Amino acid sequence: MRDYEVVARKITRTLFLSQSVVSAALITTGTVNSIAGAELSGVIAWAGLPATVLLLSAALGALTWGMLMERTGRRGGLVIGLALGAIGGLSAGAALWRGSFPLFLVGMGLFGFAQSAMQLGRFAAAEVSPAEKRGRAIATVVLGGTVGAIVGPLLVGPAGALASRAGINELVGPYGTALLLFILAALIVFTWLRPDPSQVARELAHQNQAKQGVPESQREISEILRQPGVLVAITAMVIGQAVMIMVMVITSLHMKALGHALSDIALVISAHTFGMFAFSIVSGRLVDRIGREPVIVLGSVILILAGLSAGLSPDVLPLAISLFLLGLGWNLCYVGGSTLLTDQLSTAEQSRMQGVNDLFVGLASAVGSLGSGFVFAAVGFQTMGFVGAAIAILPLAVALWWRRNPARLAAAS
Repeated sequence: MRDYEVVARKITRTLFLSQSVVSAALITTGTVNSIAGAELSGVIAWAGLPATVLLLSAALGALTWGMLMERTGRRGGLVIGLALGAIGGLSAGAALWRGSFPLFLVGMGLFGFAQSAMQLGRFAAAEVSPAEKRGRAIATVVLGGTVGAIVGPLLVGPAGALASRAGINELVGPYGTALLLFILAALIVFTWLRPDPSQVARELAHQNQAKQGVPESQREISEILRQPGVLVAITAMVIGQAVMIMVMVITSLHMKALGHALSDIALVISAHTFGMFAFSIVSGRLVDRIGREPVIVLGSVILILAGLSAGLSPDVLPLAISLFLLGLGWNLCYVGGSTLLTDQLSTAEQSRMQGVNDLFVGLASAVGSLGSGFVFAAVGFQTMGFVGAAIAILPLAVALWWRRNPARLAAAS
């Protein structure tokens, strides 16, 4: 007889550790992706193309991983995804060595597939945890991003210096580092993610089914998407991601135009990543204690405040506070939405539907990233912040509607 509480803690710790390593790999390379893109393409305008390829492949990969993990389990899907990430690091490094921009984009695409596989790990932690602890489980995995945000930038300089001493392009260093980190993450998952979270989730589902005497549902995706709770969860994650990316991506350019030093820009972006990840444990506990919908409402309100305040002052401190709030609002919507979505699905429905959800989130990232430049050029940073604030009203509205929905209240009682 398994001690499911012990198993859930072990699985969550393993996913946190692997998420930390993958986050470090992606942030290490993300620091220099635009530089490498401009150098390999010879066109500054294409400097953002590598990030766009990564985001689009992450979006498309999410649906693929959802279907694959439904058949192979979480562990097998994650190991394959992380192996593709290692190949991506090798491809990108080789592209810089040979001067091949197309090969570099292939590496970015593989990074995107690896990222989308790892992001589904948060749901694996949730599905092996009891409902009253799901928020904390998801938040713990998301917290791994904090480790990456701290460690990743610190690895760039030493990795580049090591490559230079070897007589090759210094940009190869970060991608070689990512190769090693993805291998490490794959070994962590392969060795310690036992038993497979999918197997544990099925066992728990069978126990609940035996107690309740009700067979588990397995609805079509189209039917699931019509459920109000699912729509609230997806809206929170998709809109939160789009607003966060739209404002965050263009902040560096906005500050550079204002004449800020790179150190000031780095400080503001650091405040943003701190808001995104460092409060995950707090947000997880809030989700479990006060409920999913109130946390989504709180996250939406904070996103609105961030958008309204982003362009009010050109000074570093107000910008840092606004970008911190932007990250915190995203975190609350992301953790609250992820937990609410898990609540709405049976075990048989989880992998596919979670893949569909992350497809939508990934597409929101790509649209927000691509659209931010056009909106910024057309209306300026302050108005773009106002646009983001207006968009952030949507998850607030649907969460408040769902909270007062008679069907939800009846189910809760």
